Amino acid sequence: MASLDGLKVVDLSRVLGGPLCAQILGDHGADVVKVEGPAGDETRTWGPPFNDAGMASYFAGINRNKRTVCVDLSEPEGRDVVMRLLQDADVLVENFKVGTLERWGMGYDEVLRERFPRLIHCRVTGFGATGPLGGLPGYDAAVQALSGLMSINGDPEGVATRMGVPIVDVTTGLNAVIGILMALHERERSGRGQSVESALFDSALFSLYPHSINTLFTGRAPQRSGNGHPNIAPYDTYATATEPIYLAVGNNGQFQRLCEAVGHAHLAEDERYATNAQRAVHRFELKKDLQSAFSSFDAQTLFRKLVAVGVPCGVIQNVVDALAHLRRDDAAVLDIAIGGVDAGRRRMRREEAEQRPQLVLDDQRVPLAAAGRRSSSAARRPATACGRRRSARAPCRCWARPACRRNRSRSCWSGA
Repeated sequence: MASLDGLKVVDLSRVLGGPLCAQILGDHGADVVKVEGPAGDETRTWGPPFNDAGMASYFAGINRNKRTVCVDLSEPEGRDVVMRLLQDADVLVENFKVGTLERWGMGYDEVLRERFPRLIHCRVTGFGATGPLGGLPGYDAAVQALSGLMSINGDPEGVATRMGVPIVDVTTGLNAVIGILMALHERERSGRGQSVESALFDSALFSLYPHSINTLFTGRAPQRSGNGHPNIAPYDTYATATEPIYLAVGNNGQFQRLCEAVGHAHLAEDERYATNAQRAVHRFELKKDLQSAFSSFDAQTLFRKLVAVGVPCGVIQNVVDALAHLRRDDAAVLDIAIGGVDAGRRRMRREEAEQRPQLVLDDQRVPLAAAGRRSSSAARRPATACGRRRSARAPCRCWARPACRRNRSRSCWSGA
C-alpha cells in the first residue's frame, strides 16, 4: 500500500512546478485528476522528442500517474465541473495568475474554504500575491535572472549563465509538496484545510545557499567560481587521463586519505593545506598540485580507488550513462515507454506492484464520472468536459477534438 493511497488531488496547474507537485503525490498513491483547458497544457507540444502519439517528452516526464479531463474554465458549465470534482477532493493544486480563480468565483478565501472546509488549496505562483512583484507571472529562466542564481553560475571569466535544468520550477514543485503534506498533517489535528503557497522567487532565493548567507555575512556579492565551491576545497573538477572527475572533499580526514590514495601524502602535511580554511585560501595552488597527481590515472580506476577509502567523488557522466544506473529490478525507477499509453509509468518494487494497479499517462480522455471516488447525479449530466453542451453539429471544442471526430468513444464527454 502506497503512503498516499486514498488521497484525491485535483490538478489545475500546467507547465512544470504545479504538475511536478501533483505527479509526486500521484507517484505515492494519490488519485490525481489533471484538468486541462481546451488548448491543453502547452508542454504537450514542447518537443522534440515526441512519442508515437505526438506527446512531447517534456509533458510525459511531469504528468505520469494522472487521469485527465478537458474543461473550459472560462465557461460557467466548466467551472461547475471542477466544483463537482472538488466535492470529495483532499487537495487542489493550481498555478493561475493571482486573482484568476477569484474572478471566476472560485477563490479560496471567498468560496472554497467555506464550501470545502477540509480542502488543502496549493497555489504555485511566480512571486507570491503581495509585495513589489506580487501577482506577476514567472518563468524559471526569468526568475533565475532576477533572483541572482544566474549571477553565480558559469565560468569566472565568462557571463552569467542559466542553469542547465529548470531548477527553480523543480524546487518550487518540491516546496509545494512539502507545504501540502504539512497542511494534511495539521488537518489531522484541526479537521480543517488551509491554503498554502509555493513561489518561484522564494524557491530561487532558498536555492542560493550558501551564497546568500555568505553575502549576509560579508555584504559582498559572490563571484562566479565555475565548478568550484565558494567555501570548500578541494571541491572541483579535475582532468584525468580519460574522463574528468569531480572531487567533493569536505573534511581533513577525507583530504588526507585522498593524498595517500594518489601517492601524494606529503600534500596533507603542507601547512597551506592543513585545514579547509587554508585550502580554500590556496585553492588554485592546491588544484595545480592535485591535477599533476591525477593526470596518469584512468577516471574509472581513480573513482573506484577513492571511493574505496571514503573520498566522495564522481566521474562526470552523460545522461545516458547516468540513467543506465537506474535499470535495476530491485529499485523504484522510471520506466518510460516511448510509444503507447504506458508512457510514463512508474516501476515499483515487485511486492508493491503486486498490491497496486499501474496508473498510466494520459493518452485518452477519462470520463468525469470515473474521475472521483464516487460519482453523483450531477456528474452524469450530458455536458462535455470542456463545459459545452453536446451537439452533433458542433463537437466539443477541446484539444482532443480530432479524436472526438474520428471516434466518438474517445470524446471528452464528462457524463456517462
